Amino acid sequence: MNRFISIINPKWALAGVLLASGLAIGAASAQTADYPAVTYDRLTSAQADPGWLTYYRSYTGQSNSPLKQINTATAKDLQQVWSYKFPAELQQGFEATPIVNGNYMFVTTPKDHVYAFDAKTGKELWTYDPKLTSLSFKTACCDVVNRGVALYGKNVYVAMLSGQVVALDAQSGKVVWEKQLFEPGIGYAFTLAPLALKDSIIVGSSGGEYGARGFIAALNPANGEIQWKRWTVPAPNEKGGNTWPNGMYQHAGSPAWLTGTYDVKTNTLFWGVGNPGPWLADMRPGKNLYSDSLLALDPANGDLKWHFQYTSHDTWDYDGVNTPVLANITYKGKHYEAIIHADRNGYIHAIDRTNGKLIYAKPFVKATSVTGYTAAGVPIQNQKHYPKVGTTIETCPSFLGGKNWWSVSYDPTTHLAFVPSLHACMTMSGKAVTYMQGLPYLGEGFEIRPEPGSKGYGELQAIDVNTGKKVWSHWSKLPWNGGVASTAGGLVFSGSLNGHLYAFDQKNGKVLWESPQLASGVIAQPSVFEVDGTEYVAVLAGYGGANPIWGGPMAKIAEHVPRGGTLYVFALKKG
Repeated sequence: MNRFISIINPKWALAGVLLASGLAIGAASAQTADYPAVTYDRLTSAQADPGWLTYYRSYTGQSNSPLKQINTATAKDLQQVWSYKFPAELQQGFEATPIVNGNYMFVTTPKDHVYAFDAKTGKELWTYDPKLTSLSFKTACCDVVNRGVALYGKNVYVAMLSGQVVALDAQSGKVVWEKQLFEPGIGYAFTLAPLALKDSIIVGSSGGEYGARGFIAALNPANGEIQWKRWTVPAPNEKGGNTWPNGMYQHAGSPAWLTGTYDVKTNTLFWGVGNPGPWLADMRPGKNLYSDSLLALDPANGDLKWHFQYTSHDTWDYDGVNTPVLANITYKGKHYEAIIHADRNGYIHAIDRTNGKLIYAKPFVKATSVTGYTAAGVPIQNQKHYPKVGTTIETCPSFLGGKNWWSVSYDPTTHLAFVPSLHACMTMSGKAVTYMQGLPYLGEGFEIRPEPGSKGYGELQAIDVNTGKKVWSHWSKLPWNGGVASTAGGLVFSGSLNGHLYAFDQKNGKVLWESPQLASGVIAQPSVFEVDGTEYVAVLAGYGGANPIWGGPMAKIAEHVPRGGTLYVFALKKG
């Protein structure tokens, strides 16, 4: 497999020769070095760790690094130090964040392969191929993607399209245990990176487009035993069960398919819930709890502390799964321990994370179906924008959202949130639909259209979370589908569909560096880490995901973007 490694910097030329011959480099190569156990204590202080230990770097969801070797003065000297091209059969949508512990880097690929590398040299240490059958891909919405791994103890954890959660030995890649949570092909999938808490591995299901009733589950890291499982849609005898028509809760969608965040101080797990099923709201009168909502949960048992519903009785596929970022803010002179959330419905929200009360909600793209929120935090929605069978509506944003799943980054020193945004609208037409297991459960047809007056489909925005106001933006004619990582060096890293990774100045959005042309567009989040005193930036390039399948004119404008799958790692020039 070393034929896929490309060592770019001439100063790594000797390393390339040694890698090609299969020899270890140095006395502390990743194959022989002791793997540092990832404990709960390390995870609670992950923000200060030189690695990138978990999906958002830390439990807060901030995707912000304290490293500053690469900064506004030195970013111009970034260069590629190694890359790795994945096999042709995996050249689809790459959405994982590289996870780094010590000198070990772990990434996942489409179809749930896991790779371990020496983070400094790119040497492949081991690979895991689950050998999924075609049935595992049948009900995977929006490409056969995987967003990464969780680390705990000396294991690597991956959740797969097939319904399995697997623990792998971090040093060898050998299977420690496997747990089947659902059967493939019936409507469910796993696409998220699991979240490791104290003695628990948390996962959430995909499958809203197939009417699969969403759930969040906690597993024992030692053996995979289920510790608790919480359905995102309540049964009729449970609180909120009366917000659904009789019998519909069993096929009500509302998936929990993106990694949540965690407040160590209050021991609260925050998890977003997606769209209800079917899409056509006319078939399910009521508020449809807990679809399109943020859940605050007790991680010991999954009990609900409070919820906030971003969109009520959703018919536009506006979801609510985007990252709940922990941030301490000052709004109109008052201090809050808040959640910052940029929603598919086009609003950025600040929510008091101690009680679930809305602090503010402000549009960051054109929004015409959700028009605001009451003082009590209830969404105000345009009733004329609900299609019925045989009728068509127009609205903004599109069902792909003002922002989709891509990670926001937040710098707590500048109070800026960096939000990858989409500017697109849509028409929606109501259609008759009947639930059938394993088949799409929509009841609506749709067509994406450009947002009137926008400068393009994509925009990276910097928003001051103390005010909810935009500070700067970087526009793109192509959709901006890349996640974001910010650093204490005053930088913002994000990749675009045009095949470049960018370093922006946090203060004003000026492009300080762009990578050479990558093999494909970027739809993943970069990670920033340090090994042996050197700071690195890593990102996966591989266009795919929802846009080429459902994007309409956004897919058309990006049709020239090559598919691919390559891992790139950058550092400052030596000497």
